[in-house]
Amino acid sequence: MLNDRAQRLLKALIERYIADGLPVASRALTAVPGLELSPASIRNIMADLEDMGLIVSPHTSAGRVPTQLGYRLFVDNLLTYGPPAEEDVRELEHSLQPDSPQKLAQAASALLSGLTRFAGVVMTPQRADVTFRQVDFLRLSGHRVLLILVTLDGDVQNHLLATERDYSPAELIEAANFINAHYAGQGLSTVLRGLEAELSRLQGDISELMGAAIRLGRDSQARAGDAVVISGGSNLLNVRDLSDNMTRLRELFGIFERKTDLMKLLSQSCEAQGVNIFIGKESGVMTLDECSVVTAPYRINDNIVGTLGVIGPTRMDYERVIPIVDITARLVSSALSFSES
Repeated sequence: MLNDRAQRLLKALIERYIADGLPVASRALTAVPGLELSPASIRNIMADLEDMGLIVSPHTSAGRVPTQLGYRLFVDNLLTYGPPAEEDVRELEHSLQPDSPQKLAQAASALLSGLTRFAGVVMTPQRADVTFRQVDFLRLSGHRVLLILVTLDGDVQNHLLATERDYSPAELIEAANFINAHYAGQGLSTVLRGLEAELSRLQGDISELMGAAIRLGRDSQARAGDAVVISGGSNLLNVRDLSDNMTRLRELFGIFERKTDLMKLLSQSCEAQGVNIFIGKESGVMTLDECSVVTAPYRINDNIVGTLGVIGPTRMDYERVIPIVDITARLVSSALSFSES
């Protein structure tokens, strides 16, 4: 536990370091308004904070910088922040209008990146089920058929099928009509279960098409569950704390490309009720051990369906970034809920 003097000094030191990016010497803290500590007291308290692992002296510098533990204490107990800037809110409100979930995720990711100058990440809505509107089968040539799947929210997915034989236009219409007549308006998982049950009772003429529709529908569900939209990764090239280590930066871009680790991290954040902050090694992703990830879940009608956030250096302006992530999640929730009504 830190006493009041130690808390005030740690807060002042971290805020100074976030602003300047330079190790903070005791002399610099004597000029902080409201701190009202003698130079000797500041040196003694800084020595205590270093013994506790909250700050550290880099190399031979006379100054100190916060450790991961110091940042955690700062964020959890010392940070004070208010609502986001009015101009940021206006830009978010103007750009995050009710639209398709995918377009909204892309817009939110770009806005988070633009407002923070870091990387914006959004896990696209993980729906309990995707409502199916209709399918169509379109003959292309020979043994190739195009399967067109349309969901209730307007998402259109095209899949190319290689069939064992050549189907006539009439057979393709029959297959599409069967699915649409029996399953339109139902959840995709329900449709797939129903088609599996029907498959054994169908005549051979269209059973191959039904089997292909089942396989592609399941593939579509799996891909939809792994979607992460990332914007502004190149912004991190301009962050001195990260760009000094090009090897680590290349590894970070590799994470952005593969997305698997990010998907796991964002999925964890779906369990949070508000803003969640991973500092350094807390993310469990080795390549992010010099980064902080600020996330917040978003909802459709009170049901959490995804997570969005910002990836930047541990020396980020948490006081500004946290409210931006929070209001973005709230506005995305509002836009998605409105589009559902």
